[in-house]
Amino acid sequence: MHDHVVAVDVGTGSARAGVFDARGRLLGKAEHPIIMNRPRENHAEHDSENIWSAVCIVVRKAMEQSGAAPASVGAIGFDGTCSLVVRDVDGGQISVSTGGERRFDTIVWLDHRALNEADFCTATGHAVLDHCGHFMSPEMEMPKLMWLKKKLPGTWMNAGYFFDLADFMTWKATGSLARSRSTLTAKWNYLAHKEKGWQRDFLAQIGLEDLQERGHLPDETAPVGTSVGTLTQETASALGLTTDCHVSAGLIDAYAGALGTLAGYAADPAQLERQLALIAGTSSCIISFSRDRKPSHGMWGPYYEVVFHDSWLVEAGQSATGALLEHIVRMHAAGGEPTAALHQKIVSRIAQLRAEDGDTLGSRIFVLPDFHGNRSPLADPHAVGTISGLTLDTSFDGLCALYWRTAVGIALGIRHILEKMKEYGYVPDTLHVAGGHVKNPVLMELYSDATGCRVVVPKMNEAVLLGTAIGASVACGLHKDLTTAGVAMYPGGEERAPDATKQALYDREYRRFLAMYRHRAELDAIS
Repeated sequence: MHDHVVAVDVGTGSARAGVFDARGRLLGKAEHPIIMNRPRENHAEHDSENIWSAVCIVVRKAMEQSGAAPASVGAIGFDGTCSLVVRDVDGGQISVSTGGERRFDTIVWLDHRALNEADFCTATGHAVLDHCGHFMSPEMEMPKLMWLKKKLPGTWMNAGYFFDLADFMTWKATGSLARSRSTLTAKWNYLAHKEKGWQRDFLAQIGLEDLQERGHLPDETAPVGTSVGTLTQETASALGLTTDCHVSAGLIDAYAGALGTLAGYAADPAQLERQLALIAGTSSCIISFSRDRKPSHGMWGPYYEVVFHDSWLVEAGQSATGALLEHIVRMHAAGGEPTAALHQKIVSRIAQLRAEDGDTLGSRIFVLPDFHGNRSPLADPHAVGTISGLTLDTSFDGLCALYWRTAVGIALGIRHILEKMKEYGYVPDTLHVAGGHVKNPVLMELYSDATGCRVVVPKMNEAVLLGTAIGASVACGLHKDLTTAGVAMYPGGEERAPDATKQALYDREYRRFLAMYRHRAELDAIS
């Protein structure tokens, strides 16, 4: 009997797998690191075979831990970052690296090498931009592909397959060239709400008229929760599963997290629209669903059916949050390698200092957290971070004050996004937080108090894996649709209300935050 599913999440630094039952209980979990190559500023690359090897390791480990029999697994699902995998005409690896190493065939989502190409796309003013916040981000696939064609023509001429990372995983597992509606709509400017999703005039404008043919990109897409095939004998053996195991259409990792955190509300669309998923780790993504298409600027979307049937999704985000705190720890004289133990030491000391100093800790330090551009709501990949109020203090307490104020800046950035969303007709009042930030009490307090939102933390902090498992459960018929699966598998959450006594404090902090943006713009405008 097929009463289990496997979910695989390929993140920025590791691959993870979880084994779930039909009620959403996590029975086994494993994680394994993956390689990242950083040959120069703004360049980041993966080795897709290294990723696949890590996936095989974690699936086998998670299955062993769960005690589930391979024959009981009805489906496996994959989610991944929006990284671009390039394969040659024979399906083998081909380099996307300026260093020329063949194994580095994947441009990582956070790679910003294609800034100029992104600006070119934005300048076209094409209607596809209405569905990515009226600007093109270098984190999308089109600018990366343009860069590849221009800078590495040999790779382009020998390329035969282009994949979003989640689609690469389903291809590797099944041999199917199906592409997910989640990936193509969100990251490839495919318009799923139109009869013909690829906008060929746009591709021609940006010099990629041969993209679809060269990359083996199909006309149609596979909705979330559908099966794209079953495991081949080779991959079933590598994963420790069976050839009866279905493979569900891939998911963008943040959207899998949104499905995992908000699935319990899917049966009530009006209630769902009041909920936001905040998937927070290296970066942070805010995701909202709506029944109607709403305009947006500085946000990605609205995207049609990238998760739920007949539903629109909009995504906003911050390109560096957890990564920014790690950067602060690493760059400070009293910091060092940002291990979990060091983060905990800093967080504990912040609590002590706040108990002694109250709200005055680092009160003259102000941080704009745009160290890797501003994804939302300014839609400016060229934006830079700003810190005001530093002294000659190099002590550990000085590091703690800067860490605290950076966290305040991150939370105020979320508030800035929410305020803009409300201007476009979104009605969020509850943040469902999942990911690594759940382990950071500083951020979790601020996400509630600085935004004024009710915060919900899922009882099981594996929302991304759970969302992928929900999709897999539908692909193999364990549940009839995503709504049914979501209600059955959603674990519930614990709530935290904002501290009303902090409202005036964070209202003032927010005014200062906006003033910092004005001042930065003034400096940039001086010629």
